Amino acid sequence: MMNDIEIAKKFKKENIINIGEKLNINNLELYGNYKAKVNFKEIKNKKEGKLVLVTAITPTKMGEGKTTVSIGLADSLNYLGKKVCLALREPSMGPVFGVKGGATGGGYAQIVPMEDINLHFNGDFHAITAANNLLCSAIDNHIFQGNKLKINKDSICFNRCLDINDRILRNITLENREDHFQITAASEIMTILCLAKDYNDLKNRLDNILIGFDYDSKPIYAKSLNITGSLLVLLKDAMKPNLVQTLYNTPALIHGGPFANISIGCNSLIATKTALKLADIVVTEAGFGSDLGAEKFLNIKCRVGNLKPNCIVLVVTTKAINYNGLENLEAHLDNLKLFNIPIIVAINKFEDDKDEDIEIIKNYCKNKNISVKITTAYKNGNMGSLDLAKEVIEKVKNKNSLKYLYKLNDSIEEKIKVLANKIYHAKEIEYSKEATKQLKIINELKLNNLPICIAKTQYSISDDAKKIGYPKNYKIFVKNIKIYSGASFIVVLLGDILTMPGLPKVPNYEKIYLNKKEEIKGIF
Repeated sequence: MMNDIEIAKKFKKENIINIGEKLNINNLELYGNYKAKVNFKEIKNKKEGKLVLVTAITPTKMGEGKTTVSIGLADSLNYLGKKVCLALREPSMGPVFGVKGGATGGGYAQIVPMEDINLHFNGDFHAITAANNLLCSAIDNHIFQGNKLKINKDSICFNRCLDINDRILRNITLENREDHFQITAASEIMTILCLAKDYNDLKNRLDNILIGFDYDSKPIYAKSLNITGSLLVLLKDAMKPNLVQTLYNTPALIHGGPFANISIGCNSLIATKTALKLADIVVTEAGFGSDLGAEKFLNIKCRVGNLKPNCIVLVVTTKAINYNGLENLEAHLDNLKLFNIPIIVAINKFEDDKDEDIEIIKNYCKNKNISVKITTAYKNGNMGSLDLAKEVIEKVKNKNSLKYLYKLNDSIEEKIKVLANKIYHAKEIEYSKEATKQLKIINELKLNNLPICIAKTQYSISDDAKKIGYPKNYKIFVKNIKIYSGASFIVVLLGDILTMPGLPKVPNYEKIYLNKKEEIKGIF
């Protein structure tokens, strides 16, 4: 059986100029023959296409194939004659060299060139990492050079980052203080880039990054360091969406890469809005289960960008159902129904799936009056999701009617309670002393009107990975709360979630190599 790279080599990529012409883009910034940057400022179309959000039930360790389903769906829509565009996140090198591997789909549902996309791509992650760490350097340099702003070094809340899993950097000792690294995909600047509407909005968000407090407990923001101009220069090209293609030459905008378990978990707002102006149907994805990625997409990203998805595709596998139980599907359906958007369950079918397991899922959905379709895009490419694509075409005819789960003028505690009760189905909430302290600071800074971004385990609807299925009536623990004033939301950390992952005992990097033909092997 061929691996993903071998399958990708079988297909002929079109010149990226031709891919751009399919979306009526005539002025691309080329990065070779198969990659390009899109100047979003030149896209003037006012009419927007239909938006399809792909999410999933609670995943198992290797995921349930949301990206594969998203790509396969787009390819089938393209086959049916629809003007379609994918809008997906960029992969982080943490998972590529760690546990999960690449994030460009798999089998016959891939975006290409998959090696480039999974590694350095067009340099966006490097630019974000550099900008993040330049700001960190500026903070420490300001203190070293006399500390005119009277920064209290013990109050600094902006941390360094790296796009590699490195647990030893979670807690470090600098010359004059303690610090913490987080993975680039969890950084505030990653989220800022993904939520910024244009360069002016990017500048304002960078200006408003809270870096710490002075000795009188007054907040200090990045703009006080006169660094925003340099940050903008580093992020200038990273702001532009990247255009690539699928194996079947369907256009794909790949841009931004925040994790869903510790950040917003969706691609950039600019890429999504650009795709909506270029295509009749846009297929996008939110990371991990619907309790994480979809909730943040709908409550945060849609609010910022005035997006209204026309339908939601919920990816299910028999593997996940056998592990989490059918009640886990029930939990995710219950959650998604709260947003008042049409739902389609997509069973991502694998060759070793048992027919009886597939029938159980289908019958359950039919009894709940939920549309259910099988997709075999991994094996059958653009022919594997035709039934799903036809159902999507029908569903997107519906009027947009998104309902948010909380109001912005609710307090942070009220917002946490809404998500704890309605999405995680918890009965009680316990706050640590540090979290309680942060709530007081948020109130003093009058930041209660910001949305919240929950950071928690992806392996349970709860804050405890061991609580599988449909946990109810338990206690959630709020470990800490962070102020992301530049990104314009509050990060709420639940349970034992970490913002710098570690590497497994047998990492993927042991399987990756360059052969004698200088071809990359081992990425999947």
